[in-house]
Amino acid sequence: MAHPSTFPAEQWLSRWRGTSGLLNLADTYACPISIDDLTSLSSENGEGPLTTTSKLNYGSTNGSSELRRSVAKLCSGQDAQLTEDDVVITQGAISANFLVLYALLGPTDHAICVYPVYTQLYSVPETFGAQVSFWRLKEENGYIPDVRDLHNLFQRNTKMIILNNPNNPTGAVIPEPVLRDIIAIAKARGIIVFSDEVYRPLFHEPDSAPPPITAFGYERTLATGSMSKSLSLPGIRIGWVASPNRALIAACSRRRDFTTISVSQVDDQIATYALSPAVQPALLRRNIDLARRNRRLVEAFVARHADRCRWVRPGGGTMAFMQFRGATSGRPVDDEAFCADLIDRCKVLLVPGSHSFGCGEDFAGYVRLAYVCDTAVVQEALARLSKYLEEHPWDGGGDEE
Repeated sequence: MAHPSTFPAEQWLSRWRGTSGLLNLADTYACPISIDDLTSLSSENGEGPLTTTSKLNYGSTNGSSELRRSVAKLCSGQDAQLTEDDVVITQGAISANFLVLYALLGPTDHAICVYPVYTQLYSVPETFGAQVSFWRLKEENGYIPDVRDLHNLFQRNTKMIILNNPNNPTGAVIPEPVLRDIIAIAKARGIIVFSDEVYRPLFHEPDSAPPPITAFGYERTLATGSMSKSLSLPGIRIGWVASPNRALIAACSRRRDFTTISVSQVDDQIATYALSPAVQPALLRRNIDLARRNRRLVEAFVARHADRCRWVRPGGGTMAFMQFRGATSGRPVDDEAFCADLIDRCKVLLVPGSHSFGCGEDFAGYVRLAYVCDTAVVQEALARLSKYLEEHPWDGGGDEE
């Protein structure tokens, strides 16, 4: 398979994002909030997140101590307690992912990456000359990695296993027992396990949520995350890399010198406030409630149109991956044409699956639908999509009048 040298999902979103009148079920952040909204969630009386008397210098290169301590708590567990020195703050998770892959993979290395997944996680290593093998996630397995398949993917020079938990685009959650199996296999071979956990901790069933990859007591692990997705603050562009291995963190910090000096001090303050004990529990509870409520709406839509679409019910994150088929033929639609027609006729924005996640070859007829936005938007968009399906059978494989 020829992997893309471009970023199809981001190019698709850039093409349509901001278009007036579109109902956006494509961007995967939980319904964003304002600073006023954030302040209203606090259990303490105060002046909000910004200290306006602070001098706006570069600040700490790796992020403020207070913010790094908060992130370290998010990435800790019973078997591993991280500190601020185990964290680097970055400009969003996309920068965090880039730093990890830039620092740790090169032309002599091989990596194993789950698939489907956010394109950056395999395209950046390939850009730096590394070889990447796909660890294919199976729909019949709920898109949970099958550890039995992993053994056949190792090569002599395999250096890293790349995970995404919860997964983009499927919303699947890798449970703790599977993560423990992966860690055990990696540890036996001395291989790095890197997990993009940007949708953590937005799990729809929090009581069964798996620990972060950095919490299993294996030093050769890294996790990335951000304020953008599960914490509703994509506009402040704050992300992080965390690892119990100081050498891995140092490697990321050194590569950071070639990208940016530090994050915005204003953004750092807002993120620190949002992750504080007075705010974070209420913010996360808001988003879990929103995810559960809106997932029920999508579930009812799929049940109503079971002859035209199917999915694996997501367990975390903000999105679902579903396939649409022709009314009579049962053949998958052309997902790119389907999504373009939805924009034209219904003003509903989705992300085409084969185009954006399947290298143009896999996941025919699939779309990514992000549903943890405003409930009214989800309701109206699904109503328009229902009407569209009733009026357009898509048995000709293309746009139908």
